[in-house]
Amino acid sequence: MDELATAASGASAARAADAALMEQVLFEVKRVVVGQDHFLERVLVAILAQGHLLVEGVPGLAKTLTVNTLARAVRGSFKRIQFTPDLLPADLVGTRMYNQKTGEFSTVLGPVFCNLLLADEINRAPAKVQSALLEVMQERQVTIAGESHKVPQPFLVMATQNPIETEGTYPLPEAQVDRFMMKVLVDYPTEEQEFVIAERVTGPAPTVSGVATTEQLMALQAECRKLYVDPGIIQYAVRLVAATRRPDRYGLPELARYITFGASPRATIGLIEGARALAYLRGRTYVLPEDVMDLVPDVLRHRLTLSYEALSDAMTPDAIVLQILQTVPAPEKPLASHVQLAAPG
Repeated sequence: MDELATAASGASAARAADAALMEQVLFEVKRVVVGQDHFLERVLVAILAQGHLLVEGVPGLAKTLTVNTLARAVRGSFKRIQFTPDLLPADLVGTRMYNQKTGEFSTVLGPVFCNLLLADEINRAPAKVQSALLEVMQERQVTIAGESHKVPQPFLVMATQNPIETEGTYPLPEAQVDRFMMKVLVDYPTEEQEFVIAERVTGPAPTVSGVATTEQLMALQAECRKLYVDPGIIQYAVRLVAATRRPDRYGLPELARYITFGASPRATIGLIEGARALAYLRGRTYVLPEDVMDLVPDVLRHRLTLSYEALSDAMTPDAIVLQILQTVPAPEKPLASHVQLAAPG
């Protein structure tokens, strides 16, 4: 019994240290970025769950600043790529260069070799350039002239889209959209937040301290994957995603005419991994149905292909997701005693 108590107290102390480290990282980011709590939480969820983020919002909402500040807080490398119509795949991943002095080819790695990559206005580049990100987002590696090169770990792609200006943009390939774990909508700050923003920007620039390392961040990712997920919650995630493919089977026959293609199994995986990360940020060792429900709009909204009828009826992906959430019943909350018995170790 003493050994069990000692192990439990040691695990509790480790969790407290992890929570304190995440709070320090968040504190450093919020010293620079005002408001945007939902967005910041989703960025941390994506990092812990090793997913990628698609962000939609008008210019000037601190999207670039957030990723840059986070990279400095965790002492990671940050690169920003401005996507334009004349961008080439080699501008992202790198290429082979001929050295006239040695008479040999050498590999020049592109800007994707970093910890935090910001793909700014990703929909302004043609499909060939966007597709260059497919391999690195899924397999964390780039193949140049038949040779594979691993990107640094941890690795996060955050891509931005401007919802206002659609002239000169290209729709993202479905295969690439599906590789983004979440699509987050960033809104304007409140008047009080904008007042603080104006004060900070026009005053002395705040300094960001490196409070963590990339090695510590990878350790947090490993700890996050150890969180217990009840089989009932996994089944709940499966039902939510399946309802986007066969809504008539879940009591939503009226939605069938609005959805051409539903979400893929990556959505189910994203819900479970994201819920783990959210529970970890909230200081728990197990996932609750509320963790899944909070992430459903962000994980599903970009994975639904709507029909022309949905567009004509002004039906949005968020409205469809809301109906699914209201119809598919959530499971019972797992009891803490059950969690302790069922959790591995």
